[in-house]
Amino acid sequence: MAIVFMIVLLWASSLHSTSANLEGDALYALRRSVRDPDGVLESWDPTLVDPCTWFHVTCDSNNRVTRLDLGYAKLSGRLVPELGRLERLQYLELYMNSLQGPIPKELGGLKSLVSLDLYHNNLTGAIPSTLSTLSNLKFLRLNGNRLTGRIPRQLTQLGNLKILDVSNNDLCGTIPTSGSFSKFSEESYANNPRLEGPELMGFVRYDSSGSCN
Repeated sequence: MAIVFMIVLLWASSLHSTSANLEGDALYALRRSVRDPDGVLESWDPTLVDPCTWFHVTCDSNNRVTRLDLGYAKLSGRLVPELGRLERLQYLELYMNSLQGPIPKELGGLKSLVSLDLYHNNLTGAIPSTLSTLSNLKFLRLNGNRLTGRIPRQLTQLGNLKILDVSNNDLCGTIPTSGSFSKFSEESYANNPRLEGPELMGFVRYDSSGSCN
């Protein structure tokens, strides 16, 4: 019986180490991808197996990463697809930085995510339709970037979404008004000159013969 218990204990320990290593590798990939003038990521040491000891990282009782708080951190550089490996992550807070490049489609793998706050960066490209798989998402704030393209219609499937802000970008096409998006006001979409919506919402209609890339 004691031998069986030891085997189970070693197996559980192995699972924990594997999860910690995968999550540590994912976070360290972010550190390598960004410039950090104030050294806020200095504690992110890849030789430490458990990333729960790193500053700005919060973990649950099983030592799985649940929160990443890096707002106002003066970071520049790019987000990395490896962030999609943080399966227990609930809060991804990277607002008010100078991050560039696209939002990785792999963020759609963050099934536990409640809040995605990437506002006031310099992100470009389209909003990934893969974000529609984030069924627990309540807060989606992408405002104040340079995002282009259409708002994915798949996002209207986010039934738990309470706050949406995609204002101050360069989005185009029409505004989704079905599903969870039916409750959001014009402020959620403001200052996207190429975005068109119902006249009753006060939007200036964009010439539909023009391109929407």
